[in-house]
Parts: sequence; C-alpha cells; structure tokens
Amino acid sequence: MAYADTSALEKNVTVLTIRKMKQAGEKFVTVALYDAPMAAMAEKCGVEVVLVGDSLGMTVLGYDSTIPVTMEQMIYHIEAVARGNKKSLIMGDLPFMTYATPEQALVNATRVMQAGAHMVKIEGGAWLAETVQMLTDRGIPVCAHIGLTPQSVHKLGGFRVQGRGDEQAKQLYIDAKSLEEAGADAIVLECVPATLGKQITDNLEIPTIGIGAGIETDAQVLVINDILGLTPNPPKFSKNFLVEAGDIPGALKQYVHDVKQGVFPGSDQIFE
Repeated sequence: MAYADTSALEKNVTVLTIRKMKQAGEKFVTVALYDAPMAAMAEKCGVEVVLVGDSLGMTVLGYDSTIPVTMEQMIYHIEAVARGNKKSLIMGDLPFMTYATPEQALVNATRVMQAGAHMVKIEGGAWLAETVQMLTDRGIPVCAHIGLTPQSVHKLGGFRVQGRGDEQAKQLYIDAKSLEEAGADAIVLECVPATLGKQITDNLEIPTIGIGAGIETDAQVLVINDILGLTPNPPKFSKNFLVEAGDIPGALKQYVHDVKQGVFPGSDQIFE
C-alpha cells in the first residue's frame, strides 16, 4: 500500500505549538521511542511529540511492567533521543516512585530536563496537583497521565479499561480539571471509553493525547514497537502500520497521516 507522504518538521515544536494546534482543531502526533536513529526518523516523518516513556522497561529491557525502570535508565534513553531529534517536543517519563513528594519530583524532573527533555510526564490524578504546580511554577512543563496508569497496574488489578462506571468517569473528569488548574500543559488519557475521552478533551484548554481513548482527543500516541508490529500480544488500541507500508519510514508516515486525517484510531482500536 502506498502511504501519503508527510514533510519533515520545519520548526521546533514547543508547548505553545501543541496548544495552538488544539485551538486550531489540528491534530498532532506522538510516538513513544527510545533511541537516536528512530528519534531522527520521527523528526523526518513529521512527528510533533516524541515520548521517551518508561514503557521502555517492557519494550526494550524485557521487564514485565514499567515498575523496575530507574532514573538512570530513563536518563540514558532521553539523552539518546535528544541527540537524534532536534525539532520534536521531547517528553520524558518520571519512573515509578520518583515523584512521591513534590520535592522529590522537582529533583528528578530537573534531571530529565537536563538530559534533553522539554517536558516531563507523571502518572496520577488530583493528588498530583501540588506536584504539578511546584514543577510548572519553576518552569518545568508537565504532561499529566490519567486513566490506565501502568505504574499503578498492581493497584488497578491489571491492564484494564478505566472510567466505564459513572463514578469512575466522574473522578477522571475531576482529575483532569484539577491537573489543568494546577498548571499541567497536556494530559495523556489511556484506555478510557471514547465518550469520556471526548468529554474531557472538549472541556480542557490544554491538549489531550489519547491512547485507547477514542478519536476525539487532540493527539494520539503509540509505542514504536506497536507501530512496527514488534509486540507479541499487541493491545487493542494499537495497529501494525508496517504490514501495510512495507518499510519503517513508510509505517511512521502512514501513522502520522492517519492520525492527522482522523483515520486512526478506527472502530477496532477504541473502547466503548
């Protein structure tokens, strides 16, 4: 299948860029990846946001979850990605138990930013508001992450869709609003019903980045392993773009195109 070509990024993508894209109703694209060559390719394929996620624990390091990932491992991969990509907005995860207090979060977020990230991502709801405010007050952009939060997988009872019941959906909406009010610059919505993804997106001024959260979010994110069909048991919300495109640049370009044109995610990749 021939893919629709996309241009390399012409300008540096910033927090202001993605905010303006939301305001203009223009979707942006996020890919989770972990090395310099793939980071460079993402820039050439027009990927606005690159996430160096603690998902590397499962995709690269062979762990069963993200919980064993350390700050040192995150720093190593953020530095590699930053060397390979000069124009995408680079987002770096704070791993498990490295932001249990606002003071601890500040120390570790500083390390992530100094390694080359432009924004940090942290998982959790309204309880993180004080932490978000501390970081953003000190000039550190924050992407919040609610819904299925992989660092809490044992508390959640596994990798399960969140927000299906009325009370749970209401709490996630409250969490999103609280995090925005605390100063978050973006928010990831993972594995929530499409209707909830739309409700939260429509009621926030900051952009939402969906993964299994329906097509109405302001952006989509997939892990590079899923895009390239490298995941043995891929999640429902993912799609193998390599099988259609035939090569790695083609797969990335097709993903970019399909997100921007509202083709991905399709009905097979969303939760009701």
